[in-house]
Amino acid sequence: MHDHGSLPALGWSEFFTTWSLQPGWLLAVVILAAGYLTLRNAAGPASTVQGWRVASFLTGLGLMYVVVASAINGYAMALAWMHMVLHLTLIMVVPTLLVLGHPLTVIAETGPRAERAMRSLPVTILIHPITGTLLYSVVIIGTHLSGFMDAMAQSTPLMVGEQVLYVVAGFLFLTGAIGEEKVRSDLPYLGRIALLVVGMVPDTIVGIVMLQTERDLYPVYSAARPEWAPDAVRDIQTAGGLMWAGGDGGMMLLAIGLVIAVVSSPKRRVKMTGRFLDGVRSSRLAQESARGMPEGPAEPGSVDPDSDEALDAYNAMLARMNQQH
Repeated sequence: MHDHGSLPALGWSEFFTTWSLQPGWLLAVVILAAGYLTLRNAAGPASTVQGWRVASFLTGLGLMYVVVASAINGYAMALAWMHMVLHLTLIMVVPTLLVLGHPLTVIAETGPRAERAMRSLPVTILIHPITGTLLYSVVIIGTHLSGFMDAMAQSTPLMVGEQVLYVVAGFLFLTGAIGEEKVRSDLPYLGRIALLVVGMVPDTIVGIVMLQTERDLYPVYSAARPEWAPDAVRDIQTAGGLMWAGGDGGMMLLAIGLVIAVVSSPKRRVKMTGRFLDGVRSSRLAQESARGMPEGPAEPGSVDPDSDEALDAYNAMLARMNQQH
């Protein structure tokens, strides 16, 4: 069992000065960063991954190392609310930055074989939105509302495995929700927003259960707490509040970001509702604009459904429908 009774009381000084090397995490970050940059440079000028995305990926790796090497991880086994800060950062903030870096596209753009691999069935299943959502939900609920926390408090490998699992689960879930990679699974943006709403469910369940608990949910974990730590039940309740507010708030911010991205991009607006609904919309607009042309009816396929003429004709159709009612 980890004994954190000797930790000094957490203050600003301790927060900024408590560090550990974490060589395994440091090596992983260096390898991932070097691999990403090597593959990105291999694509050369043909790469579609912009500089800000490269910066986002590297920032995500840097943040991942910081949270496991700093006081956030150092005090995570002593304070439940700090453990929750670690969880939320690893499963939401870090993966968001990594996903925005388009690592799958970086791999795909190194050559035809790599692109085929990124579109293969195993990869498609792995990064499918359903896979990511199920994994995210199981990880969030399973690590907080079971005996996992007490088991993890007695095993360093299990504790490290939990942290890795959080990053992987968050990455797979957010790849489906906010990723724009060169892969087969590509949800329309309306579906992505719905996916983020679904992602709030496990956060809300765990947050409410922890926030309303009147007993110590993790007695083994709490046994190693230092004397200066707050009451175990109150600490868990605070952690539950963070999960509820931070988890749902983070999903809401991502959804707002998606809406802004769609509104500001004609290319994304086309993918808002998916191919089927967008096809119905385009066909209807083309038909109405063909009827309203001054020179007489035209072939629907010869009219641009996104032109001003098509929009005017569609508004005229809505006006006629309104008069009929």
